[in-house]
Amino acid sequence: MTGFAAASATDGAESVQVELRSVNGKFCEVKARLPRELAALETDAVKRIKERLSRGTVDLSVRRTTAAGGAAPRVNAAALQALAQSAREAAAQAGLSGDAAAVSLGQLLLVPGVVAVEESAADVSSLGRALLTAVDAALDGMQAVRRREGAALEADLRGRLGRMRSVVDEVERLVPASVESFRARLEARLAELPPDVMVDPSRLAQEVLFFADRIDVTEELVRLRAHFEAFDALLSREGPVGRPLEFLLQELGREVNTTGSKNQSVEVAQRVVELKTELERLREQVANVE
Repeated sequence: MTGFAAASATDGAESVQVELRSVNGKFCEVKARLPRELAALETDAVKRIKERLSRGTVDLSVRRTTAAGGAAPRVNAAALQALAQSAREAAAQAGLSGDAAAVSLGQLLLVPGVVAVEESAADVSSLGRALLTAVDAALDGMQAVRRREGAALEADLRGRLGRMRSVVDEVERLVPASVESFRARLEARLAELPPDVMVDPSRLAQEVLFFADRIDVTEELVRLRAHFEAFDALLSREGPVGRPLEFLLQELGREVNTTGSKNQSVEVAQRVVELKTELERLREQVANVE
């Protein structure tokens, strides 16, 4: 969701320049900075951005650059005449004449208040059209940047998803081995009992079955694989998918945590840690997805 784009547009005598910057954000939040004469157009510009972007914090900066230059100097004739008269009177009172008494026009124009720079009156209709045209062009540029970023993100997300699938397959192979390991440990402990202690074979089998049921993660693995498929499908879908992906990551985290809590094997625990590591990396990347 990060990006930068700039564009300009002209309508009649009015021109504007627009800059858009965006960073990651759960929702679409637009912070606009417009000159005073464009303040009434802020709502339309923000609306246009939110129509095309669904997530990210966007900074909108607008500058008016009218074709006519936007500003014109104006001489305050009354003030100029008053200053010239005052200068002549001051020279006469001081007994000065000729070059000593002369005050140039350039010197008088430098006096504050004699010359004022006035902004030309804004044509709001032309400004509005130019602003939206420039905003659309900047959004086109920003979305092009986001698409390139999105392609790289998609490749990374699919790679991590593939790794998680492989780890889930490993967990599925390791769980039966955990049951056999438990049986072997239990039989070894029973063998240490005194010879006169009778052991019921059916009770041994029952304990193994109880253990197998406690660590059974078949349902969790089935749901994990279903979430993987849904994740894949979302990555292939057009339009914003960031929020659904975040929801799926929550569900994936829940199943991984349950698998870890049922675990009785060091090997399975190592795989659960790998799954959690990949999940955290997925969360970091999905924060960049619109």
